[in-house]
Parts: sequence; C-alpha cells; structure tokens
Amino acid sequence: MSLICCPIAVEDPAEIPLALDRAARARVLGARMIEWRCDGLASHDNALAAIARLVRECPLASLVTIRSNEEGGTCALAEHQRLALLGRIMRSADAPRLVDIEHASLSSDLARTLFLSTMTPREGAVENDDAPMTRIVGSTHDFLSRPVDLMRRVAAMQEDPLISVVKVVWMARSVRDNLEAFDILAARAKPTIALLMGEYGLMSRVLAPKFGGFLTFASDAEGTGTAPGQPTARELRDLYRFNDVAPATRVFGVIGWPIAHSRSPAFHNARFAQAQYDGVFLPILVPPEWEHFKATLGALIDHDRLDFAGASVTIPHKEHLIRFVQERGGTIDDGALWIGAANTLVVAAGGKLRASNTDMPAAVEVLTAALATRGHAPAATRIAVIGAGGVARAVAGGLAAQGAIVVVFNRNHERAEQLAASLSGREVQRADGCVVTTRVVAGRSESLGCGCFHAFVNCTPIGMQGGPDPTGSPLPDDVHLDDSVVVMDTVYTPRETPLVREARARGAIVVDGEAMFERQAQLQSELFLTRW
Repeated sequence: MSLICCPIAVEDPAEIPLALDRAARARVLGARMIEWRCDGLASHDNALAAIARLVRECPLASLVTIRSNEEGGTCALAEHQRLALLGRIMRSADAPRLVDIEHASLSSDLARTLFLSTMTPREGAVENDDAPMTRIVGSTHDFLSRPVDLMRRVAAMQEDPLISVVKVVWMARSVRDNLEAFDILAARAKPTIALLMGEYGLMSRVLAPKFGGFLTFASDAEGTGTAPGQPTARELRDLYRFNDVAPATRVFGVIGWPIAHSRSPAFHNARFAQAQYDGVFLPILVPPEWEHFKATLGALIDHDRLDFAGASVTIPHKEHLIRFVQERGGTIDDGALWIGAANTLVVAAGGKLRASNTDMPAAVEVLTAALATRGHAPAATRIAVIGAGGVARAVAGGLAAQGAIVVVFNRNHERAEQLAASLSGREVQRADGCVVTTRVVAGRSESLGCGCFHAFVNCTPIGMQGGPDPTGSPLPDDVHLDDSVVVMDTVYTPRETPLVREARARGAIVVDGEAMFERQAQLQSELFLTRW
C-alpha cells in the first residue's frame, strides 16, 4: 500500500509546537508519514535536539530531510556539516524511520564512511523492534526537466547497498512523462518513489498505488506544498480516493487546455464511488495542437499497465477526438460524426474505441426546458449560437435537428460559415417522428442586436475562470434582453459568469453552464460505467 506523506518545513525551534499540530491534522486527513523539512532548522545550535523532538512527538512515522542547495534546498551548512548532522540524526535514540539523502551526496567518500556505520541497529534499539535502524531514501531531483541520465541514476540507486528506498523526481514536460515514471516503478528492485513535478505531474502522484510506489507527497493544506503541482492530502483522499487505487484500477480523465477549472474529476469520481466502480478520473492537460493530442492520447491508450478506459474531452480537442478515433479505426456515434465533434471517449476491452457527443442532447434538453417556460418549442425559435468550436457544433446541430433556425456568430466569420455549411440541409427524424431539414446560417456580429432571437447560447470560453477573457462577455451591450429571451452559457466555472450576471440583471431567463454540465456528465457516466 502506498503511503501519503505530508512535508512540513520547520525553520526554527520555536515553530515546533505548530509543526506538530500540523502533523496531527495531516494524520486526520489521511497522511501516514510526515517529512520534516529541516533545511533552516539544521543551522541552529540545538538542531539535533529539535529534530529529535519532532520525531519523538510526531503522531506518524517520520522522514527527515535536510535538502542541499544543489537539489532545491535552502540548507546553509557546509556539505560536510550537513552530512555529519544527518549521520548523528540516524544514530540518535530518537532517530526517524527514514532520512532523505541525495544520491549525488552519497557518492562521496565522507558519506560512505558516515552512513555505512548506520547500517547497524541504532542506539536504544531493542530486540524485535519493528524498525531497528533508520533507512536511507536515496534521492535525485531535477526542477527543470527530465534528467538526460535518468535511467543511469535510477539503476545506480537500485544497486547502492546504502539506499533502502529509491526516490526520483523531475519536472514533467508533458503528461507522457508519467508513463516513464510508472515504468520505473514496475521495474523496481527495491521500494521506489517516482514522482513528477508541475502541472503535468498529478497523474504520477495519484496513481502511485496502482504501480506500487512506496509513497506520494501531498501538502497538509492548500498552498503549503514543497514541490510544484503537489496536491493536498484531502484531495488525494476525498477527490481521488487514493486509498482505493489498486493495480486493477481503470484510469479515466478529462482532456483539455486549460483544465484546472474542470469539475469533471469531482463529478465522475463521486459517481465511481457511488457505483462501487474501480476507477479513478484525473485532469489531463494537453496543449491545443493536434500533434500533442494525438501523441498523448495514443500513449495513454497504448501503455501496457495504465488501463486507460475513457475520457471527457473539452476545449479545444473535441474535433481532434473525431479525427483520432477515425485514424484508429474506432466507432463514432452518428450524432458526433455529423457535427464533427465528440466530447466522450470510451476504450473497451481489447482497445476498441468509441466516440460520442453528450453535449448535443444535454444542450437540447436544458434549453428546451427554458424555452418552454415562455411557451416556445425549439422548432418555432430562432437561436443565436456564439462560437464555432466543438461545443458550438454540438449546440447548433442539436437545436437545428429539433427544427430551430440557428445563426452562428464567430470572430472569424469564415469559421462560422464553414460550421453552418457542414450542419445545414440535413434531414433528421425527431423523436416525435417528424422529419426536419436542418437550417444553420452564419451571422455577422452587427446583427446580434436585431431583436429577432428567442435565445442566445455562449459556446466560447469567454468568462471562464482561467480562460483567455475571464471578465468578458460575448454579448455586445446593444443586444436587447428581457424576460422573453433565454440566455444560456456553456461555461460553468464560475457558475455566475459575467454573461450570466449581466443577463439576469437585465431580466432575461438564464440557464447557467452548471445545468448543461450536469446533464452531459450524467450521460458520459453511463457510457463510462457500461463501456458499451
């Protein structure tokens, strides 16, 4: 079982009571080990006694680290002083379970002399002691990128008799780096920690139990992590159900750029828990270009041990998903194929792929309900769709298939014309048996204020937290809004976007992005859980 270890930095002996309180809270949050980061504390005259108190009074097993400057630490001691202090810590009666020492430092003659003597029972150990001596975590870090000699470092640490636990950490360049970390864990000859830093590295931290990682690091509170991209212990325990992740756990994710705002991990992980389904759902950040999407998704699906089983796909990759599944010879649902965009990927047994679009039925359902409050059905309405990406294609196509006249507006008018041409003129049979010929046209921005629309639907990221224009609104000020008009925003983070706030203040009927998100996610969940 992989451990959750919370790092707590202690700079001064006066901070020890507060640090011990934090350790107690970390235990409640699910931590099973505390890493005492003693870079600053090491310079005090009574450092040995202070560190011994931390270890002695800690409610959990302790890992002590005094990090060198060369590998991201702030220890002011000379190297021989730092190593000597670590040796005294390991030999003391209140020695920790583990100490972290950089592999580069362990290669020195001084280190070999100091630490070979620690490979005997420590002072005060008794017969049958569960941990009669402190073990060394041999570590290597790269805060910039993947080390060019990564595998040589790993092999050397695996073979070093001084090292009981191998730890390798580097700054991820892409999501694909996680797969190499998993391969390192799978090939381990002794307990191993392989973690990635940065916005691409979350997968390595959450999936440590799946691949037998010795531990993963998590902060005890938001903003207190000691490495970029470190999640909180609460997130690991409650959001990602870390303690339930096992070798057979299937992996799902939401793929997009940006992705930090997404509520999909919270929604789908909760659904997996309710269904007692052995799966975990992660945010997967992929740059907007087709080449990044193809390479990343292909690597995830093809990895022998990852068990990648499906994905929600969001801005800007919904059209990429159609192309990807086509190239791989998979199945694309009729609706997704027609509109040229998909938001759901299911990977069935044997690697067979299926792409679907749950945005389209979800948008139709929630907007139809809003229009009905004013006595309208989609077939009798004129609807403005703002945007020309994957969401806009789903909304425009779904509403046109119900008989609405859809006018698409986009800053790039040529894209709006292309979308309209691809969706207009198709004969579709509705659920009531009526055959409808779709009508989608491209509009000029100056006609948005014509007063002829029953509804406006924002399908751009304008107003999205973390997006390109979080404070903006896609509707010009001259667009008339009152209680006869429906305004729908597909952005759901924040729930009250500038558009939603403005439309509500002007008396319009408002459908926020939460409604569409919830419905499309419910439909996705059914596909994930059945995997067709």
